[in-house]
Amino acid sequence: MRDRFPAPIYDQTVLAVNFEDAKKYFLDFLLEIHKAHALMLCRQGLMPRREAKVCLRTLDRLDRATLATATREGSCEDLFFHVEMCLLEECGVEVAGKTRIARSRNDFDITMYRMAARREILELTSAVIELSGALLGWAADHVRTLMPAYTHTQPAQPTTLAHYLMAAVEFLGRDVERLQAAFATVNRSPLGACAITTTGFPIDRAYTAQLLGFEGLQFNSYGAIADVDYFTEAAGVVAVAMVNLGRLVQDFLLWCSEEFGFLRLSDGYVQVSSIMPQKRNPVALEHTRILASKALGQAQAVLTCSHNTPFGDIVDSEDDVQPLVLSMFRDATRAVRLLTGLVAGAEVRSQRLRQRVYNTPLTVTELADTLVRDEGLSFSLAHQLVSEAVKEAGAAYTHRRMVRALKRLAPKLIQRRLKTTEQQCLRALDPMRFVEVRKVDGGPAPSRMQDAMARARTEIKSSRTWLARKQRLLQNYPNRIEQAIAALGK
Repeated sequence: MRDRFPAPIYDQTVLAVNFEDAKKYFLDFLLEIHKAHALMLCRQGLMPRREAKVCLRTLDRLDRATLATATREGSCEDLFFHVEMCLLEECGVEVAGKTRIARSRNDFDITMYRMAARREILELTSAVIELSGALLGWAADHVRTLMPAYTHTQPAQPTTLAHYLMAAVEFLGRDVERLQAAFATVNRSPLGACAITTTGFPIDRAYTAQLLGFEGLQFNSYGAIADVDYFTEAAGVVAVAMVNLGRLVQDFLLWCSEEFGFLRLSDGYVQVSSIMPQKRNPVALEHTRILASKALGQAQAVLTCSHNTPFGDIVDSEDDVQPLVLSMFRDATRAVRLLTGLVAGAEVRSQRLRQRVYNTPLTVTELADTLVRDEGLSFSLAHQLVSEAVKEAGAAYTHRRMVRALKRLAPKLIQRRLKTTEQQCLRALDPMRFVEVRKVDGGPAPSRMQDAMARARTEIKSSRTWLARKQRLLQNYPNRIEQAIAALGK
């Protein structure tokens, strides 16, 4: 005995689940696409004005709450056909049936997927821009706050907190650029590709693209249906952004530890232990870390789902993966927004940072540089002399012990006494001077930091302008549809 479609287990594990996802994520977009398509058919003379008006009125009358709570019936495979059934019941087959001209579930589905993804890209972009602004404001307060820069997890050289934070502002700026590129890829309309080869009817793809807020066409119809890079590019962008974010969060978590003590979160972002009254657990940072890791994992899963699939119309890139794409965006946005919130109220332990810099060997690179300039030594020889002096100064290191060791070792290693005075050497070892002389572009000198912050303010302003323009685009396209419907009524 042959089974009838759908087999019960297929219905339970695929169709019912996907129907619920489609209602949750795509219902409004699907109805808007129906309206744009009907308007285009009428405009092109492919559907009589009277019948188009009936269909459009019916689409407006469809109760969203009823649709949102509908359950999948055996007569309808998915939400696409469920909405079509509602139209047929309200308008009759002669009228509603005409809306099927030059359309396919294929191009309708991919259009609504892109409409959902573009909205999430803007949400994440907004969050990243706000985090960048928060870190920039933080940096502006700490242009002269000294701290150790680390290489290989070991204290290396003095820098400033502003220098560290501006490095993060820069990678966030690159994240924004990547998100802008992803938006440009996503916001191209596949509508009119139909199943995969367009249609023999004289449709106007550019018109429906305009009505739906797209900024152009996904031109080749085969690619419009088969391409997946509109969401795999976005997944790659999210992955990079979450790796960037996670590394920053990991540092902040270390800084909150008693052993470091560089950072203290405000009470609103810590939890006390259920048994240990003294605990201030920086759970907000841990939540940020797991949300970023979760979004990264989802981005990798999106790419894995698309790897080694055929270049054509396949379900692998449709119902089952699209909720994962949206979840990826939303967890990434949650992570970024949470970090922005906790940064606003965090307290920098400036004195603790300073203690980790003063009377440590972190400045001896500048002492070696001074010997090169003042003594005419090669850097290799200066490096050797300073290195031996650091060893001799030992665990009880102070700048004075260091300089005295340097003076004692010089005759043996360079065959003469140093001309550089003790005071000049001590000045070279001063951490603030170490920072101030590093005026090369990108260095930590306060003057360079002011330049970097001015550039960042300009870039953030430009990013906000771009974001506002795209947000208006997505806010206004429904009005464009309604205006076209109103004009049809006249």
